[in-house]
Amino acid sequence: MSLRFIHTADWHIGRFLHNLSLLDEQAHVLDQFCRIVEDSRPHAVVIAGDVYDRAIPPADAVRLLSEVVSRIAMDSRIPLIVIAGNHDSPDRLGFGSALLDRQNLFLRGPLSQPMEPVVIDAEGERVNFYPIPYAEPAVVRERFGVSEAHSHDAAMQAVIARIREQGMAASRRTVAVAHCFVAGGAESESERPLSVGGVGQVDSSRFAGFDYVALGHLHRPQAVGANIHYAGSLLKYSFSEASHPKSITLVELPDQGGRRVERIPLAPRHDLRIVEGRLPDLLQGPKAGESREDYLLVRLLDKEALLEPMGKLREIYPNVLHLERPGLFKEGALADVGRDQLRRGEQELFASFFEQMTREPLTDAERQVFADVVEALRRSERESPP
Repeated sequence: MSLRFIHTADWHIGRFLHNLSLLDEQAHVLDQFCRIVEDSRPHAVVIAGDVYDRAIPPADAVRLLSEVVSRIAMDSRIPLIVIAGNHDSPDRLGFGSALLDRQNLFLRGPLSQPMEPVVIDAEGERVNFYPIPYAEPAVVRERFGVSEAHSHDAAMQAVIARIREQGMAASRRTVAVAHCFVAGGAESESERPLSVGGVGQVDSSRFAGFDYVALGHLHRPQAVGANIHYAGSLLKYSFSEASHPKSITLVELPDQGGRRVERIPLAPRHDLRIVEGRLPDLLQGPKAGESREDYLLVRLLDKEALLEPMGKLREIYPNVLHLERPGLFKEGALADVGRDQLRRGEQELFASFFEQMTREPLTDAERQVFADVVEALRRSERESPP
């Protein structure tokens, strides 16, 4: 009997984009998602982290998740496996998990031992799903007693080693559900960095032996090796994702081995697009096949001063969210320099500042101290009220 399950991740319920709430957009695609689940009748559904956009989500976001969970786990009676991502509060997401296990809802928030599998019965065949919530190195050091786990790779290695020590049944097929950045994956600008100083990536070899690895964190749907897949985010959450198709992943593990992966597209109410050109040309209206209602970043190529360009654009395109004027600057000007600086990350920016102030480069020990401080601040931020 083939096992069939749906893999999704990075819903970020409650997200804002340029001060615009995306909750209605998320409700629209989540209704599509539920209909796909109801029509395809998989043996299980997995959500690989970042269910919410922040540790303390707004009430409307909680209500939306409750409605979706009820439709899948209660109404359709399909097992639903959910892990915490780096945006979620593990303790809040995992509340009541022991009770909810009996209702086909398997919430795995805090990383804890033992790493027990969720066993799914695929019409007679039992398949082990191993939920691995976001494995922050400091948490792994504390709860697994692995003092050398200072990188995400070392932390994941320790967690999966513990799973293997507890006994991965060779006679059963196994699926890992995790939230991490596997080396070789393609990033976008809307993912929050997992660490400081380039220690956030996990080597793909850590997942050797699993029949399928259902990952969250990277927002572009993609495969990183034969058995490792990112489902991608529910919607486009930054203009760097404008060209990314959004989908959920239907996975089939046939009896004879291997895997079949199908990406089922999701259709948003409003697409997220980048348009560029001179203001008079753009005011002629959208091209054939384009909607004037889409959420837009507009790059105006006019080099001269313009009177109220945003107001004029919004008469034609009511959902312009951001306006850029690259035509006002020469190539390599301040705007591009600032953008390049932001891409360098906190540690490189701090190292550059430190060297300018002291005329001495950061030592490796000082870099580690800085990384530890930033990690501690991020942990505190996740549990702080907005």
